[in-house]
Amino acid sequence: MLADRIRIFIMATDRSRILTPSQLNVLARELLEGSFANIWVQGEISNLARPGSGHIYLTLKDGRAQVRCAMFRAKAHRLAFVPSDGMQVLVCGRVTLYEARGDFQLAIESMEEAGEGLLRQQYERLKAKLAAEGLFAVERKKPLPALLHRLAIITSPSGAAVRDVLSVIGRRFPLLPVEVLPVPVQGKEAAAQIQRMVQRADASGRYDAILLTRGGGSLEDLWCFNDEALARTIASLRTPLVSAVGHEIDFSLTDFAADLRAATPSAAAELLVPDRAALIARVQRARERSDAAIRRHTLAAAQACDRHFMALRHASPMQRLARGRQQLVAGARALRRLRQQLIRGPGERMDALRHRLQRLSPSLAIGTHRRTLDTLDTRLHRAMNRGIAQARQHSDGAARALLALNPLAITRRGYALLRRADDAQVVRSWQQVASGDRLSAELGEGRLLLEVIAASDGQNPSE
Repeated sequence: MLADRIRIFIMATDRSRILTPSQLNVLARELLEGSFANIWVQGEISNLARPGSGHIYLTLKDGRAQVRCAMFRAKAHRLAFVPSDGMQVLVCGRVTLYEARGDFQLAIESMEEAGEGLLRQQYERLKAKLAAEGLFAVERKKPLPALLHRLAIITSPSGAAVRDVLSVIGRRFPLLPVEVLPVPVQGKEAAAQIQRMVQRADASGRYDAILLTRGGGSLEDLWCFNDEALARTIASLRTPLVSAVGHEIDFSLTDFAADLRAATPSAAAELLVPDRAALIARVQRARERSDAAIRRHTLAAAQACDRHFMALRHASPMQRLARGRQQLVAGARALRRLRQQLIRGPGERMDALRHRLQRLSPSLAIGTHRRTLDTLDTRLHRAMNRGIAQARQHSDGAARALLALNPLAITRRGYALLRRADDAQVVRSWQQVASGDRLSAELGEGRLLLEVIAASDGQNPSE
């Protein structure tokens, strides 16, 4: 680096080599860029310009000097805020020279609002440091008791946060004793006083949990809750601590070091105390389960007593004598029934056999078969008579039909049946014969031989 600077200086002072303005600007730019790394500069914005190209041009100034700055489009698109004239900003960039005009300027790589931006950097560095030490590890978190007996609230007694917390607790679980331990929640001395109050509450052993809270505000307002000593103290407590600092989007180191973080003071109160209605319902369910269990045990015990009582009765001598007496009575009844069966049994069996023989007697079977034969004979005669009558009726009908269809019967009424004499074919039409044909006419009585003189259809009277 030093050799390059000496070479540039020699080139610039050597009369044997005359530089052009562009060469001089190049040498100056290389000297500036080679001498300075990225630097942080804080100042006030003035002469801000945002042309259509997307670049940002501005002047960064303080009370005694100013420097031209340029932020190119690729970097400007990543800004998290909109810069404006009069705004205090903190920029990081490289020193360079704009060769076209020979202007010394700062090429901005990143920009953030001053004040809060610096605090944000300090916050991130301290957060990363404590996280690397394991101060925020989940394994170090202490669980909250299921039901608190006494709660300490460390906050400003005049802030809105304490009113919100007490209102929620009074609505959800008013029986919980709550003690408000007053501390300042803003300013340079607030962190130390909060730390001492937290240590005192933990050392007293009076509380089941500690709530550290305050309302919302800017990063500067909440800065006392980002104190390193306070965060380390919270991480070392024996009493579980809940941190509810600011609004839902606000995060502080006490939130990470605490055993539980709540988004708002009201949300912290809801996490710490149960809902009275839900707790009453839970107690009612437990009472019902207890009553049901008592009833089940009582019923089981009563059933066991009954079983033992029955077992004792069964083993009692009086019960055994009673059972023996019952057995004797039953045996006597059985003997009487057996004696009666032995006396009446043979006679009853003889009667049964006699009835069976009577039912199996051949005479009874012959009489039954004779009656069956008589019935069948009667049915046969009736069937034969019906068949003969039906056959006679059928034959009479057939005879009448044959008589009606007999052609000779028609001739008896004056008609004749004509046949040709040569082939005996029946003549049905005048077209079957011609003049001179010989015909045979069968009459009701006898037959005639005829000769055809003429044949026509009978429609022409002249024929």
